[in-house]
Amino acid sequence: MIEEKDVDHSIYEVPLMLQRERVDDLVCRQLQLDTPSPNMAHWQEILRKIIAPQHRVRIGVVGKYIELQDAYKSVYEAIIHGGVANDCGVEIQKVEAENIEREGAEKVLKGLGGILVPGGFGQRGIEGKIQAAKYARENNLPYLGLCLGMQVATIEFARNVLRLPKAHSTEFDPNTQHPVIAMLDEQTRVTKKGGTMRLGSQPCQLVVGTKAARLYGAFVINERHRHRYEFNNTYRERFEAADFVFSGFTPDGKLVEIIELAKHPFFIASQFHPEFHSKPHQPHPLFKGFIAAAHARSHNQTWTI
Repeated sequence: MIEEKDVDHSIYEVPLMLQRERVDDLVCRQLQLDTPSPNMAHWQEILRKIIAPQHRVRIGVVGKYIELQDAYKSVYEAIIHGGVANDCGVEIQKVEAENIEREGAEKVLKGLGGILVPGGFGQRGIEGKIQAAKYARENNLPYLGLCLGMQVATIEFARNVLRLPKAHSTEFDPNTQHPVIAMLDEQTRVTKKGGTMRLGSQPCQLVVGTKAARLYGAFVINERHRHRYEFNNTYRERFEAADFVFSGFTPDGKLVEIIELAKHPFFIASQFHPEFHSKPHQPHPLFKGFIAAAHARSHNQTWTI
């Protein structure tokens, strides 16, 4: 009989609990595999960093599906993985974007160590997410944007730094005067709506000397995509002139994949979804850096890669 009880602290306790029940031995015997005794010391250390970390930080996740427990599950887990990499326990504060619209960013976001804006579709809560990006930028608060989180950061920068107050995405305002986020011309000719999306794992070329390249420790990466709208290259030179850094592109250089702010301690956003590649024993580089920067900010320390 195998006893599989509920664990006390974290789902990551389950492998150790199953090993105590000798499930691994049973499976190997059934498959007639001759294997050495497992060494779970590394996994035990991961669990220690989750249950009894040396540091603490509070991260705000600003979303529009916050009331749904599983809506951002992969994001929450990747944040925890980033905490493991820094021996840092993470308290995740779930922030409804519409609350920011009603109450203001200062009231809702004050006291956080960092802000993460995940992906999403549709108009609801967009202005709240834009305000969250503005709050992070103006207060030197670590910011990590994922997919839509990159797009709202771009819109915010266009409105408040480039002085284009009507800037928007054509997803939310098809008639905007400044479509800094838009669907590509070749996409608009696709008649089946699902076909307009950029999906799956695709390569990205990182720019030498950027924070993103230093975090990854590589110049060519592969990340997973699920989006329809892109940065509008018509505005690329205007953004670059204002120290808005494009730190990752598709290999042909046509599509922006990662942005960052040159004069901000940690303000990075990706068009792709890095959370899908994160593991507890291999935290994603962007989440690892984000939590490190947030912890440093919370303790008035300077973060460096």
